[in-house]
Amino acid sequence: MVEVFRQVKRVLKHDGTVWLNLGDSYNGSGKAGNKNNEYFNKHTEFGKPAKNKDKIGVPTNVKNLKPKNLVGIPWRVAFALQADGWYLRQDIIWHKPNPMPESVTDRCTKSHEYIFLLTKSAQYFYDADAIKEKAINTEKEQVAKRNKQPHKGQRDSHFRETTGGFDNINKTYPSRNKRSVWTINTQPYKEAHFAVFPEKLPELCIKAGTSEYGQCVECGSLWERVVEKTPLKIIGEKYSGMNNAHGAFVEGNDKYLSGRVYRKHLKENPPTILGWQPTCTCKTDKVVPQTVLDPFFGSGTTGWVAQRLGRQWIGIELNAEYIKIAEKRFIQQDLFV
Repeated sequence: MVEVFRQVKRVLKHDGTVWLNLGDSYNGSGKAGNKNNEYFNKHTEFGKPAKNKDKIGVPTNVKNLKPKNLVGIPWRVAFALQADGWYLRQDIIWHKPNPMPESVTDRCTKSHEYIFLLTKSAQYFYDADAIKEKAINTEKEQVAKRNKQPHKGQRDSHFRETTGGFDNINKTYPSRNKRSVWTINTQPYKEAHFAVFPEKLPELCIKAGTSEYGQCVECGSLWERVVEKTPLKIIGEKYSGMNNAHGAFVEGNDKYLSGRVYRKHLKENPPTILGWQPTCTCKTDKVVPQTVLDPFFGSGTTGWVAQRLGRQWIGIELNAEYIKIAEKRFIQQDLFV
């Protein structure tokens, strides 16, 4: 994997990102492999004689790990890539509400996988606005929680005195930064007998990691969103008994802005997306779509989503049967490697 991603780094733009999804396995479990080798003919799960060679593959055999140990493949790969020079920026949990059932009775059923965000540079393109999610907590709910566990005199009566009551608070905040746990159902594809991505998974990665507008046709620099933020104003003073963790001082003023009033300000004055601007000095406004590379293409879900989102794509796949499945989904077959 390290060697493969050295080649990925070679062709990746300096401000590009890698989104790596990996599942895990247990030492001694046999799920796939070459059924014609000597080891398989003698052994199967946990070193016992094989009972059904048509369904069980070569057991996972990791040195210094006893059978039944979780191998920790995602993190082993992530740390190996980090040691090879990649920036390991984040681990994202893909939560599966409808995981594959398991007949285990000595542990929980696995219902998550990891997605690692890796970059080749400290500064890179990331469009947070493209994947913002709807905020779910209401101001009323937050105040109700605080009232159940009051501290330092912060009760409902104080809230009503300082803000005018619940009626003056907007019900919800419009959006928030995407959280690091993504709840996405698995999604089957009728042509494939193996596990495929749900389309929502690469959609989030592509939206965050590439420019929706495109890149400069001359130098390849991307275009970024132009976001206008309303200047912060003094709209509240420090509440008695509250500390700095509940709000923020405004620069150049000794007044203190409470956290509640500050959030109300952001709700009433949300950032405005005005359009797009180039990040280069080329004297052209011509753009071309950015390109998404999937070095483990499989049935082509990543390319399918990239094409739907208006991006170009390149898919690399070694298994000829998988390529046949993917080719049925696309017109741009000439982009296969």
